[in-house]
Amino acid sequence: MTRQKAGNETFKENPKQATRVTSSQDGEYGLESEEVYLTPEDENPLRRILQPFNWHHPGISHSKRKLLQSLMGPYGPLSVSYNGKTCILFKAKRLAIRYRNHTFIDLTERVFNPNSPVDTKGSICTKEKATLSLKFGDVEDLRGLVIRLQMSNTFYEAAGQNWFTLDSVHIHYNWTQEATFNASEVYAPATSSYHCQHVSSLHKYDTLLVPSSHTDTSANWHITFTDFQIQAFNVQSDKFASASDCATFLTPAILMGLVTSLILLLVLAYALHMVVHLKHIDRYEEHKATVYFPRSPEAELPDKNSL
Repeated sequence: MTRQKAGNETFKENPKQATRVTSSQDGEYGLESEEVYLTPEDENPLRRILQPFNWHHPGISHSKRKLLQSLMGPYGPLSVSYNGKTCILFKAKRLAIRYRNHTFIDLTERVFNPNSPVDTKGSICTKEKATLSLKFGDVEDLRGLVIRLQMSNTFYEAAGQNWFTLDSVHIHYNWTQEATFNASEVYAPATSSYHCQHVSSLHKYDTLLVPSSHTDTSANWHITFTDFQIQAFNVQSDKFASASDCATFLTPAILMGLVTSLILLLVLAYALHMVVHLKHIDRYEEHKATVYFPRSPEAELPDKNSL
């Protein structure tokens, strides 16, 4: 900060002895820009070479480097173990919640910062069910804030494999209050992870999280996961499996429809084949020659008794 202030004064006194460097970055909340005035001792030949290509020396601005790290997602995925085995992997570029018309509360760093990890002791994993529990404690005006993601693993005969589904998302607050969101549209093969750019209760993000009809408080809440990825079953080597993106069309319902259509096409093809074969037999019967058997001479003589 002192260097930038000194650079500004040098620029005002003698513009030829200072260089102004402007950087812009498209951040989460809009376009963010920063101007730095460099004195001759701050500038170096490497900066002169890289500046036309929009490259910047990493030691110029600590705030700019911190902003870039936050945009790139400096934290790795959250790993949850149960009975000594990793069973849930969770990652999001941003996790934010909002109550009514209040400002959004960003919980990203509280979840993924390794220096102050979130409490996940309430998480549970079985072969058919999994629960990711994120216990935050007191956050601003909220007391005892806990977010739970409940998932299930189901076998579909038509698809011939297991699919895991994010059944619901729960927000527990003030110890006794709860908001529930249905998330049945969030699913992927059990051998894959699920990824979506936005998993949110907001309409502009396709509303994958729908407020439950069993509670009135859900409509007062908004929750958004940005660059969301999760895997709750078949976690291998503490790494995400290949992701099934929310933009894909391969869903259990569509796969069942494709299999049903294929069966109907096979039945129709067989029926057409049989019809064509029957017509061929009729045509053969029409062109077959008629066989006449001549009558014997005795049969041609009149009967004596008739005389």
